[in-house]
Amino acid sequence: MRFDDSPVTECSDIKAQFDAEGRVWLRNAISPDTLATLRELSDAKGEPGVRLSNQGDLVQVLKQSPMERQLGAILPGVRPVRIVSFDKSPSANWSVPWHQDRMIAVKEKADVQDFKNWSKKAGIWHCEPPREILESMLFVRIHLDSCTADDGAMDAALGSHRAGIVDAEAAADFASRFPLETTTAEAGDVLILHMLTLHRSKRSSAQSNRRVLRMDYAADALPPPLEWF
Repeated sequence: MRFDDSPVTECSDIKAQFDAEGRVWLRNAISPDTLATLRELSDAKGEPGVRLSNQGDLVQVLKQSPMERQLGAILPGVRPVRIVSFDKSPSANWSVPWHQDRMIAVKEKADVQDFKNWSKKAGIWHCEPPREILESMLFVRIHLDSCTADDGAMDAALGSHRAGIVDAEAAADFASRFPLETTTAEAGDVLILHMLTLHRSKRSSAQSNRRVLRMDYAADALPPPLEWF
């Protein structure tokens, strides 16, 4: 099945495609100079996934790209709330089954209704918020290298965000009901997904690195006393 993954630049086109499929591609959206800076700032130092400490620098670099305006066309008022660097390589290789990313990072743990499944990762509190918070979030992948199926490109079930919250045990069955896209990309391509999109990642069979900058954007503040990390 073919998908409309052609580059879109007009804000109205971006919003229409996102509403229809729960994802939109911004092809060749990051310039070579900006890519070089992002690679330097997001070096995972051989680790498969790292939450970065210099997030302010990364945000300032990306503000100079047209991506921010295009994100705002999809979900007005969004701002970055989490940045993770992934580097899949022969020495750091993995696969992840069908799932939704429903955990957020917050400054401190607090007893707030409907915020659950608390855990601490790398010294940072994470929890699962209610659905309405996830509905006002975007899941953005900035490809720092080319990414093919052999590199372990992510698969996405297009439109699966409309299924709402899906239990892990049922994720593969729900994903099979929607069109599948293997998210192959060139360096500089940006993929924007609805936060509740079902996705999976296969192991790489290539000898190259597949670096991706993962950024979560949110439009709403959290209920006090909770704050985004």
